[in-house]
Amino acid sequence: MASLMSIVALSIDAVLPGLPAIGNDLGVTNSNDNQWLITMIFLGIGVGQLIFGPLSDSFGRKPVVYVGFVVFVIASYICLSTKSFEMMIFGRVLQGIGLSAQRTLSLAIIRDSYSGDYMAKIMSIVVMVFILVPVIAPAMGQLILNYSTWHTIFYVNLIYGLLVIIWFWKRQPETLAEEHRIKFTSSIFIDGTKEFFKYKDAVAYTIASGFITGSFMVYLSTSQQIFEQQYNLADLFPYIFASLAISIGLATYLNSVWVVKFGMWKIAYISTIAYAAISLLYVVLFWSGINPSIEVLIGFFVAQFFSVGFLFGNLRALAMQPLGHIAGIGAAINGFISTVMAVPIANYIGSHVETSVLPLFIGFSLFGVLTLFTFLYLKKTNKTVTNSAL
Repeated sequence: MASLMSIVALSIDAVLPGLPAIGNDLGVTNSNDNQWLITMIFLGIGVGQLIFGPLSDSFGRKPVVYVGFVVFVIASYICLSTKSFEMMIFGRVLQGIGLSAQRTLSLAIIRDSYSGDYMAKIMSIVVMVFILVPVIAPAMGQLILNYSTWHTIFYVNLIYGLLVIIWFWKRQPETLAEEHRIKFTSSIFIDGTKEFFKYKDAVAYTIASGFITGSFMVYLSTSQQIFEQQYNLADLFPYIFASLAISIGLATYLNSVWVVKFGMWKIAYISTIAYAAISLLYVVLFWSGINPSIEVLIGFFVAQFFSVGFLFGNLRALAMQPLGHIAGIGAAINGFISTVMAVPIANYIGSHVETSVLPLFIGFSLFGVLTLFTFLYLKKTNKTVTNSAL
């Protein structure tokens, strides 16, 4: 499951050092427009989940993963052959649609097999690998660019994806038994959506996941601009990006160790408080918009992303916990809502990250506070329901 999800991460992060080269080859005049090559793949991931999630509940997980990979291959060919920036954007959206099968069904397969805090433990391990891919992906992309063109990055992604799919085919058994499959009908998605929205916790934690994903996506789409243009550190960008990814990976590893002992809700709640507090501190200290030294900025990023590492897996596990009977559709709707929320958040905030990092941290603080309010609302309402039952 970690390898399946890593195809998604590699397709996003390995391209980062090549954004200026792609933009130059395709006639992009505004460097901010290069961000679309990152955010639009997320849009495709969000939309594609609505297709592949319900299909997997009817036809099984494995066949749908294969279909998604075929779509990814076709989309990669479009990206490699086009001379138009608009067509490249279309190709990236289509890549996201294909990759959504791997991303969504990894969660569904885990939910088929586990539940509760142990499910959160497994998800943390998978997310840890997914997040640690950025440790090597930008450096790999930069290494390729040193000897070849940005096209080679796409070829390497395709070869890696093919190897993972072959391994998946040989080693991963189907987790959705025939007797548990939902008969495919034209109303399967409508019925699944109605069922999803019956569970208040699933909806609320999905929205919270959208807040965190959106604010973090701003960093992904603007990191190249921040470190290469605002700080003139083009040569060091892959290494800085990797070091920050390590902080997230360490947190997800620790979460996999602690979550069974302390519980996913408690860890996610405390991490949300930290996420909001760290970003608010930055906003207060650097409200002038003048960037701090690179050492101070990296220190804030490390602390911020360490808290993110405890949130990604736990928020998804909390949302998926009541959805075991509709894991495919549930994972699809969870991913769709959180991603479709995240894309406009990332595009809007990212458009303001031109000469200062401040807009990025304003976004972190705003959505960190909103996520905290979501936790407090659920804590209050669930307590009220419990007292009423007693």
